[in-house]
Amino acid sequence: MSNLYLRFLELLIGIVDKSNKNLIVKFLKDKTLNRKIVALDVGAHKGETLEIFLKNFNIEKIFCFEPNRKIYEKLKNKIKVMNCKNVFLFNYGLGSKIETRSLKTFLDTSSSTFSSIDSKSNYYLRKKKIFNLFSNKFFSEDIEAEVSTLSKFIEENNIKKIDILKIDTEGFEYKILKGIADNQFKNIELIYFEHHYDLMLKKDYKFSDINKLLIYHNFEMVFKIKMKFRKTFEYIYELKKK
Repeated sequence: MSNLYLRFLELLIGIVDKSNKNLIVKFLKDKTLNRKIVALDVGAHKGETLEIFLKNFNIEKIFCFEPNRKIYEKLKNKIKVMNCKNVFLFNYGLGSKIETRSLKTFLDTSSSTFSSIDSKSNYYLRKKKIFNLFSNKFFSEDIEAEVSTLSKFIEENNIKKIDILKIDTEGFEYKILKGIADNQFKNIELIYFEHHYDLMLKKDYKFSDINKLLIYHNFEMVFKIKMKFRKTFEYIYELKKK
């Protein structure tokens, strides 16, 4: 029953988020003008964004990062069935430095995070109550996961341009951006990410830190939308044209 309930909740969340995703896709399509693009999907999860990108964009290459081994294997099999030659999948997370880090996993695997959790926060307790209707295992386990940096990945793979950098990592977005070398930002056109304002995630940064970092590297906010029923916003920043 718990698996059926979880699938129902995932489907419900997908329906709730659909209108937002449609607006984001339209905005990104207008920016990329149907040209071939290189995209990075950081926090690929089960391939939700991957499917959207493959359906709506002319993808030259898309690089996907998923640190949870179990989810990675499922996504790997999914990509194999889809027979996508332009999708490249990596079983590690990204951050500000190379390390092995504890990944906190949940029954709702999309909530898994490298960040610390405040289990007494109202948002955590409310979310736990919803997911525990048919299960008493909202929190699953801590697992060890490898973390690298975007700087290292870009250098090793000789990536000259990134049209869209998508980051959805449950409170680790700033760390990932800090892992990009200063001279690499100029080769990124669009950065699309979530930021959580609820108190469930213990972050050692604020949204203003992300904003300052991106402004410093010549980006400007061009899109902002609130996710329904959550204290979370989705943002798109664009590199200013010279």
